[in-house]
Parts: sequence; C-alpha cells; structure tokens
Amino acid sequence: MTDVHTASMTAWTAPRYGGSEVLRTETVPRPVPGEGEVVVRVRAASLCSGDLHLLTGTPYLLRLGFGLRRPKRPMIGQNLAGEVVAVGAGVSEFGVGDRVFGVVPGGAFAEYARAAVRSLARIPDGLEMEVAAAIPDSGMTALQGLRDIGEVSPGQRVLINGASGGVGTFAVQLAKILGAEVTAVCGTRHLETVRAIGADTVIDYTADDFTRTGIRYDIVFDLAGNRTLREYRRVLTRGGVYISSAGAPGDNWFGPVRWLGAVALTDLFVGQTLKALLMRPAAADLEYLAALAAEGRLRPVIERRLPLAETATAIGAFARGHASGKTVLTAP
Repeated sequence: MTDVHTASMTAWTAPRYGGSEVLRTETVPRPVPGEGEVVVRVRAASLCSGDLHLLTGTPYLLRLGFGLRRPKRPMIGQNLAGEVVAVGAGVSEFGVGDRVFGVVPGGAFAEYARAAVRSLARIPDGLEMEVAAAIPDSGMTALQGLRDIGEVSPGQRVLINGASGGVGTFAVQLAKILGAEVTAVCGTRHLETVRAIGADTVIDYTADDFTRTGIRYDIVFDLAGNRTLREYRRVLTRGGVYISSAGAPGDNWFGPVRWLGAVALTDLFVGQTLKALLMRPAAADLEYLAALAAEGRLRPVIERRLPLAETATAIGAFARGHASGKTVLTAP
C-alpha cells in the first residue's frame, strides 16, 4: 500500500442545501485510500445533473439517503480525470502516476479525490484530461441506454429527445456508431452543434412537434421528459423501445418518481417496451468510451472550460439549463 502522508487540501463544499451561493472553498484533510481504492490528483472535472440534485437536496426524497437537514457528504463533484498518487490495499489495476478518469460519490471538485477502482479506467495516450473528464456519467448513461436497454442495431431509427445536453450529445454519436439512423430533437441554438456530431435529421422543438410528424421510431431515448407517455408511444413502432433517463420533472418532494412509476406500470400492459434507466458505473464501459474518443470516433462536446476556482460560477450557469454538451473544470 502506498501511503499518503497526512496533509490538507482545498475542496469545494456545500455545508447546507441550496444553489451555487452556498458553495465555498475549505481546507480539509487529504483523503487516504481504503481497500480497493486509489487517491487521484484531480486535473479536470465535469458537471452533471446529479451535482445539482445533491447540491439543492431536491427532490426532497433523496435527503433520506443523503442527509435530512444538511448534506452528509458536503464535498461535491462526481466526474474527474487525473493522476493516481496513492493506492490502497488489494489494488493491482493502477499504480502511482497512472492517468485515470471516472466517477466518485463526491469530492471531484477538489485537489485530490478518493475513488473505487471499479469506477475508474486508464486514459489512453493522446487523450486530454479535460476530454476524459467530460465522458464518465454522460457517456455511460448514453451507452447503457442505447446498447443495453435499446439494443440498438444497424438500420434502426432512433429518436433522441434532448439531444444537445451532456447525455444527448453522447447519445447522438453512439447511436450512429451502433449503426442507427438518428433523429435529434433540440432547441434552435443547438441545431448546428447536433448536426456537426452526426445526427441525420434535426428537429427544432420550438418550431416542430416530433410527435405529430407521422414518423415512427424503433427506439426513443428521452432525456427531456417533456411529453406524455401517450405521445411517446405514438411515435414508437409496434415493438419499439422507450427509454427514460431524465423523467418528467415532477415536484420538489418526489421529483420524477411518479413519472418513473408510470413508465414501469405502463410497460406491463402494452406491446411496446418502456424502461427507466439508472446508470451503473462500469470500468469496461469507461474503457470502451475512452478508446472511441482516442480514435476520434467519439467527440465529447465541451461548451465551457473554467478553472476549478470558478466552480460556483460554473454551477450557477449550469443550473440555468439549456447547456450544449458538458462544462469542464480544470486544475493546474
């Protein structure tokens, strides 16, 4: 086991629930790796919707697991890339100095973070840290939705609703890699971005209603949750698959829980397949996505690059919504 001498570091924390205004930097103890863990010197991190949910404590239902009155884990951030500086007992996958990326349960917006090796992968030679940091949660969500639930095969028609966001920009590209004909739904400002990453057809939701075109799709990957299940089913083929990642917004108490329940219940009574997606971190998926990126076949869309010192500013902008791709934070 490689030891990390007792030291401190700077980290962004959220001592209470709220918006970006509650964030602050603190000096905290540097993490020490446990069994099956490593400590990573963070060089880049990216934002995801999960960061906002944990920061605001909404829907309130999640506070049952993460702290009723205040966060149990005040350190935030889930996606990172950096170098291994210490390894815990039983770790053979990585050594000190290895460049890695992946997900952590919290603490990515800091100088150092502790991570389980099962949620990390090596960064291939030639792939930048910032690009690797943009991949984990969004890339794995898109991949697991399309490959594992949708079982996309060449020639199928895939519609991606919410195609310009973090998951959406990965989904467009991965659906094409899997051989599908891709229709992407997004807002006016993002039309060219989505075309540039390979969508065959792009629908501006401010001008056209994809549920009224009469075209049916083998897979609908829903990242927006802004239509009824009846409308989504109307654009599916008879044996089509609907995949919900975002779910309808819902209320502050239960969020998308009611929506996801409706998806599960409807699936029992119709010929089409309706499934909710919960991404599960997997090193093999990270390795696959990184290889595609290193080969130039997958291009993470990065809308903003800001220094880690501007985390609060970045999260404030991210919370306003309508982002194109990912926001990446960089550290020296």
